[in-house]
Amino acid sequence: MTQSLNRRGLLIGGAVVGAGALAAACTGNDPEESTPSQQSVAAGGDNDKAGKQVTIGFSAPAADHGWIAAIAKNAAAQAKQYSDVTFRAVEPTNDINQQIAAVDSLISAKVGALVLLPNDGEQLNQVARKAMDAGIPVVNLDRVFPDKLSYRTWVGGDNYGLGVAAGDYIGTKLKSKGVSNPVIVEIQGIATLPLTQDRSKGFADALKTYGFSVTAKQDAKFTVETGNQVASNLLQAHKKIDALWNHDDDQGVGVLAAIKQANRKEFFMVGGAGSANAMREIKAGGLLEATVTYSPTMASSAIKLARLIAQGKGMTDLVERQVPQSITLASETVTKENVDQYMPLGFES
Repeated sequence: MTQSLNRRGLLIGGAVVGAGALAAACTGNDPEESTPSQQSVAAGGDNDKAGKQVTIGFSAPAADHGWIAAIAKNAAAQAKQYSDVTFRAVEPTNDINQQIAAVDSLISAKVGALVLLPNDGEQLNQVARKAMDAGIPVVNLDRVFPDKLSYRTWVGGDNYGLGVAAGDYIGTKLKSKGVSNPVIVEIQGIATLPLTQDRSKGFADALKTYGFSVTAKQDAKFTVETGNQVASNLLQAHKKIDALWNHDDDQGVGVLAAIKQANRKEFFMVGGAGSANAMREIKAGGLLEATVTYSPTMASSAIKLARLIAQGKGMTDLVERQVPQSITLASETVTKENVDQYMPLGFES
């Protein structure tokens, strides 16, 4: 278990350094070595031909989490594809007031568009609205602002669908095994976030169609350490488990370590987000049988959309002349049968 946690710590350290480098200055368009599992950019098209020069501001939480680190890397990598884009990333932070101040600095700099992944959508709603009122279109990434006037376009994953996919996988397998009254354990991310609540609702709704329900659930804050602690507590509380759903593959590193330490093998596990670490576990054929995607490539898409909006363009594949108000990514279930197809999109935990 210690080895897994230390490896994670080293990865986090590298991610933080990478994110800090992004924030140090405006990014030009110099080529940069990329890691396939960390950076994904979209292929070029008619809309990718050089147009009006725009500056895109970017703000996200601190990269103390593999998924967040990949968000920052994907955003920077996509911006580098365009000779007409200057990418201006502010220092990532988990402090609400510091993120508000950082976004304020981008507003004062009069950037052409702003891609913003807030630590908390409700708490950053006002500063996002301030940007919109100043004529700066905001592309709201992932954690949504409650006020639709605070963003031009939202792009993110299907959290409800993620829960449904996990519930369908577990429900189908338990039904096929003839299990009745199963013990189903759920480990959430941050329980207070709407995205977590959507995931749990989707999971519960899907299980209900099979006549099942969640036996116990607890949140693990999206961290390896808390994931390890919460899993250990749930394993001690339930001497027999039939299935476990863990919302987040990053915290899943700690969850898996706890399971291995307890030497529990009577159940199967489903993850969430689609990390490379989880996909390797799935391919190896262990307790973790599946994960449901929530890809950080959404940051690449957010940069593309911000550029189009700032340049007054629409999406060439659509009839409409303007970029849509919201774009929801599909939640795809990754299993041993299709894991090789999804591995290039995995991010390192």
